[in-house]
Amino acid sequence: MNEPQVYADPEALAAHAADWLLAWASATTAKQGERFSVCLSGGSTPKRLYELLAAKPRRDAFPWALAHWFWGDERFVPPDDRQSNYRMVREAMLDHVPVPAANIHPIPTLGVTPEQAAKAYERELQLFHGEEILNPARPLFNVVLLGLGTNGHTASLFPGMPVLDERTLWTGTMTDPEAGTRITLTYPALESARETVFLIAGADKKPMLKRLLAGDRALPAARLAPQGALHFFVDRAAAPD
Repeated sequence: MNEPQVYADPEALAAHAADWLLAWASATTAKQGERFSVCLSGGSTPKRLYELLAAKPRRDAFPWALAHWFWGDERFVPPDDRQSNYRMVREAMLDHVPVPAANIHPIPTLGVTPEQAAKAYERELQLFHGEEILNPARPLFNVVLLGLGTNGHTASLFPGMPVLDERTLWTGTMTDPEAGTRITLTYPALESARETVFLIAGADKKPMLKRLLAGDRALPAARLAPQGALHFFVDRAAAPD
């Protein structure tokens, strides 16, 4: 595991992540107009990153026309529900920037079952990728943003869920008594990335981050094996001693 990059507080962490993402997006799209795909995470730490991207000066520098936005997981709620990851990202960032509607790829949650939603999103990812089987030579995402739950989950890959064992499908579902029903990308899809970043803040995450960095495979997050580079951006409260 890579050593975490530690920042003073959540604000400093989010500012660094925003600058880092802007730099990668600018460098990628400068190459003959190459598109830039991002897999988004829910949570308060990523939310601040999205708000900073949507504010000057970063908003004016970001290549919105070439960036495509996907979601690593979603609660099975309407898109205007307060628990919706799509709603959070829309209100924090997408409503405030010149991003083409065709570049926004939310997980569908209306008029479908959770299984149908997962299948539809897998198909959308395949169409974007241009192949029905993930091509190691051409990762699905340029950047995957991830969080870490206090139970060791990432995206909606929760401990003990059957979706943890899925190695063929790109998407799956899970239902937990407390977390509800969710659609999530599976390990193969999340691992198909050039750059993967865990954004982790808060003292309550410290024990799990220590176990994650030690490679404790009892944690779903520790079972992720990204194809490209792996980064940990953490605040001082979450950082291991």
